[in-house]
Amino acid sequence: MKKTFFAGLLLMAAVQSANAQKVVLHMAGNQTFECNISKLDSITFEDEHEWVDLGLPSGTLWATCNVGANSPEEYGDHFAWGETKPKDQYSWSTYIHCKGDYNMLTKYCYQSERGYDNYTDTLTELLPEDDAATANWGNGWQMPSLAQLQELFNSEYTTVTWMTQKGKLITSKSNGQTLFLPFAGNRNETRLDDVGNYGDYWSRTLNTYETCYAEGLSFNGSHVWWDVYPSRHRGKSVRPVRIKTR
Repeated sequence: MKKTFFAGLLLMAAVQSANAQKVVLHMAGNQTFECNISKLDSITFEDEHEWVDLGLPSGTLWATCNVGANSPEEYGDHFAWGETKPKDQYSWSTYIHCKGDYNMLTKYCYQSERGYDNYTDTLTELLPEDDAATANWGNGWQMPSLAQLQELFNSEYTTVTWMTQKGKLITSKSNGQTLFLPFAGNRNETRLDDVGNYGDYWSRTLNTYETCYAEGLSFNGSHVWWDVYPSRHRGKSVRPVRIKTR
């Protein structure tokens, strides 16, 4: 969908009475935009980020680029799982949801031996405030679940083509629409590894066997696999999703 969102929109106010004559939009920089109500048919809010409908059974709409990117080919930013900002070092010592070690987790922890002072909770998917897609793009967007990633790469619904040294092109079998995921690599400590050779993408789903891991997707030119044991402190790409409204 093309972006038609009013950038910098701070407030929309209407005179709420039987005699209301106009709608006033208050813009950044003390600018206003007025519209006579008699000429107003409807108001539609459209997102500033584009997405593609691949006709998937779940109704999932996939963003056309990674968080931090401005086009499908750009790599974008890398995020530790459950963090919402990129950083210079990706390690357990800098991970926000622990006290410096994977045996001292402070959130998203179901194993007491991994929790700080035996901390545990029942969280198995990222909350909105810890979701890099929601935090950076706003409500309506979120990181995909493991099930949504698996649906995207399900050969019943899509075909996957390797674009040499660039990434994977995913084509819908139902409507022919396409989605591109670049080989953006991953971050560990201060390094950026495997750029141009591997794509590494987080889901919002916690690993169910080991709480210091989260579910994700990895691929190279010849293989796609479910990266079920990636440490949460690693920096990976985020491709947002949203659900189609009927």
